[in-house]
Amino acid sequence: MKKMALIPARYAATRFPAKLMQMLGDKTVIRHTYDNTVATGLFDDVMVATDSEIIFNEIVNNGGKAVMSKRQHESGSDRIAEAIEDLAVDIVVNVQGDEPFVKKEPLKKILHVFEGEEGKKVQVASLMQVLKEQQYIEDPNYVKVAVDKNLNALFFSRSVIPYPRNKELPTIYYEHIGVYAFRKQALLNFTSWPMTPLEAAERIECLRYLENGVPIKMIIVDYMGVEIDTPEDLERAARYL
Repeated sequence: MKKMALIPARYAATRFPAKLMQMLGDKTVIRHTYDNTVATGLFDDVMVATDSEIIFNEIVNNGGKAVMSKRQHESGSDRIAEAIEDLAVDIVVNVQGDEPFVKKEPLKKILHVFEGEEGKKVQVASLMQVLKEQQYIEDPNYVKVAVDKNLNALFFSRSVIPYPRNKELPTIYYEHIGVYAFRKQALLNFTSWPMTPLEAAERIECLRYLENGVPIKMIIVDYMGVEIDTPEDLERAARYL
């Protein structure tokens, strides 16, 4: 199987404009993400797909690979689909540009679920980690996911799910980490479907798969670092670094 990592990178983020070009230590956020993805050694190719000449130049001028989007896109998945449409690739991994602390082991796990006979059934997979701090459980910037006993996603939400009606029972909360892996055709199918009602309400693009009946296999991983959505996240990332 040919495996490729694509990093969708918008410049004008709604909550934190130009967040990918913020300095984190001695490099920008997007360069940390790109360099750490390459360093895993798991992929036949790694590329940034962007709408910004600033981000494009930041990657290319530092020895990386990037492609400019030809069209406007509603989601990172749409941006990636355009980039890989004419490429010979089997598995595409979407690494979010605002995940600077990319690690090898979680990406290795997500690629592994596509292997073997069982793996042939998997069309889309993603990552999650246990969320323990109450402030983040209640924070709508942290997307939560509920899963079935086979670790297929039941629902993604910015609300608290599951709701702890019975306070006496221990409740496990999972944070959805914005790293996806797709079979190429599954991703191309996604881009041919219109935005779905739940996706529009929550502003969570992977709900489009669930609303169209495509299961998403979830993989539990250890701490992935800090996803940068706000200036406060950047401060936490600097401390973590």
